[in-house]
Amino acid sequence: IGVITYSYRSMPHNVEQLIQFVKDSGICAIELMDGPVEEYVGKPKLRSELRAWRTSVSLDKFKEVKKMFDKAGIEIYAYKTNALRESASDAEIEYALKVTKILGAKSINPEITDNAAHTKRLGELGAKHKVFISYHAHLQASDTAWDVALAQSPYNAMNIDIAHYAAVGGKNTKESLLKLIEKHHKRITSMHIKDRLTMDKGGARTTWGEGDTPIKEVLNLLKTKKYDIPATIEIEHTIPDDSNAVKEVKKCFEYCKKILLERT
Repeated sequence: IGVITYSYRSMPHNVEQLIQFVKDSGICAIELMDGPVEEYVGKPKLRSELRAWRTSVSLDKFKEVKKMFDKAGIEIYAYKTNALRESASDAEIEYALKVTKILGAKSINPEITDNAAHTKRLGELGAKHKVFISYHAHLQASDTAWDVALAQSPYNAMNIDIAHYAAVGGKNTKESLLKLIEKHHKRITSMHIKDRLTMDKGGARTTWGEGDTPIKEVLNLLKTKKYDIPATIEIEHTIPDDSNAVKEVKKCFEYCKKILLERT
């Protein structure tokens, strides 16, 4: 069980503070957002300067970041950045893939797109650098949403958000989700775990256990089948006034552990 560091967005932080947040949450594995990392390395404040910076910056300070997380006992299994958008140059994409490897992550997780030429390009560059391009879907999630990308390259992969999938409703059922995971488990590098109502009920992000996402069934599938798929906590529900992101991540971690420790 890991956490995407996006979960701590309500608590402004640098790399050092982020590491402490993760440790305080009781977690030792993450999907790392690029913001604090690039800021540590010297990211320019002007967006117009970002592409030139990414394609010219020395990568040495990213090695320092890796050492900081290693020292804290935190594994980085995925990296999340906007550097793989369709308008990005090959050089910018390759920068992001090199950073992913330096951080020790298995995959980089862009948003899914129906632009087949772009997913083909990403798959080819992923193969060049031996980094999986794991596409994340929101409400476009379906049993076939990833098919084109998966067929294009063995380095195109999946980052399923089980709450977004379930929220779609209709053909997206608990049973179809479990079948999708079983079918593609070798191509799923990580998944996002949170809770949502289905869209016919408004689609709200809810406190875990109050929505329609089959969290328990998915976690038990991973446990029973022994799939090597990190389950990534993502905080998107409203944080109570008497809590904060760290406390909410910790609650969700305990929720997962309770499920996984139950006898099935």
